[in-house]
Amino acid sequence: MTVNDRIFSEARKHLVGGVNSPVRAFKAVGGAPPFIRRAKGPYLWDAAGRKYLDFIGGWGPHLLGHGHPGILAAARKALARGTSYGLPTEGEVELAKALKGALPSLELVRLVNSGTEATMSAIRLARGATGRDFILKFDGCYHGHADGLLAAAGSGLATFGIPASPGVPDAFARLTLIIPYNDLPALRAIFRKSGRKIAAVIVEPVVGNMGVIEPQPGFLQALREETRRTGTILILDEVMTGFRVAWGGAQRKYGITPDLTTLGKVIGGGFPVGAYGGRADLMKRLSPEGPVYQAGTLSGNPVAVAAGIAALAALGRADYGALAETTGAFCDGIREAARDRGVRVAVNAVCGMFTVFFGAGPIVTAADARRCDTKRYARFFNTLRKRRVLFPPSQFEAAFLSFAHGPRELAFALRAIRESL
Repeated sequence: MTVNDRIFSEARKHLVGGVNSPVRAFKAVGGAPPFIRRAKGPYLWDAAGRKYLDFIGGWGPHLLGHGHPGILAAARKALARGTSYGLPTEGEVELAKALKGALPSLELVRLVNSGTEATMSAIRLARGATGRDFILKFDGCYHGHADGLLAAAGSGLATFGIPASPGVPDAFARLTLIIPYNDLPALRAIFRKSGRKIAAVIVEPVVGNMGVIEPQPGFLQALREETRRTGTILILDEVMTGFRVAWGGAQRKYGITPDLTTLGKVIGGGFPVGAYGGRADLMKRLSPEGPVYQAGTLSGNPVAVAAGIAALAALGRADYGALAETTGAFCDGIREAARDRGVRVAVNAVCGMFTVFFGAGPIVTAADARRCDTKRYARFFNTLRKRRVLFPPSQFEAAFLSFAHGPRELAFALRAIRESL
């Protein structure tokens, strides 16, 4: 029994499934997950002392690499002043100003503790502002584990959601309408039929939760057009894409101005923090200025806020163009290795995010992603892990490059990928 096996066996006696978030159990690939002791730059070290080149990146936030010196210094300085006050701090104002400076759609901001909390709160606000009950989401997009968002798609053009998890009442899920991502005819049809009943549309502008899928030309623009026409609130869920695919997120990259934006992961530099914001007339409906209630004792935690300010300051100086070029070259290397080995893959990528699908492209919808060979992906993952390269254990999770991944690391990864294929 390995060290990680032993720890996992003990963990399962005390933690549900041995983990505190399901993706960490690595059930898709079998065996024990690596229990991490430390991280630095693009690397992780597990309990057995094994060193891995990391492409999970904490599921997205470590765009600057693990243990960035500026983020750690800011957090230590804040920690020396205390851990949590339950009262406002100047740091909260500074972080909100930094977010507004990068995303012009943010007229007012509310800090929270996670991406799930941000999306849940933004939907409540949209319902409160419109007086409507229905929301529209897209098949394969994940927006956290709030009840109304855990709905799976059924057959047909558009379906009422059915719960994807026991414990979610049917009545909650039935207020969620679901259509395929990147399907313009379905989008037009649902808005013709029900547009003026829909409080909000929530969408990952670049999907990262069915693997990486980029919006097709005109899709986001049509979504903005239909929501404006029907008075529906457009929520861009930039928990994953915010400050990762571009400075200012996907909304700046694709030229879309949402009504509300949700953020997380990157804006805390790896600390638990989230935010949502947007039009002032909407945000002022929140308590204490308006009737829509949302609160949090730890919201704007001073240590997380300090880390976030430092992270955004560093990202404001970063070269996203170089990261996009690096990502493109790396993914071209994967495609070349697959061609040389006679393995059919489709590799989707957007600046620092990528997914290797074992199947024929293009992959533009959740249905396309589901048709790929996930068992083959699992074998690929396991052979890579033996070569000390750590990809996400599921094809339906995005892999991440950071600014800390240099030429030496990427050359090492491509050798391991070629051997694993």
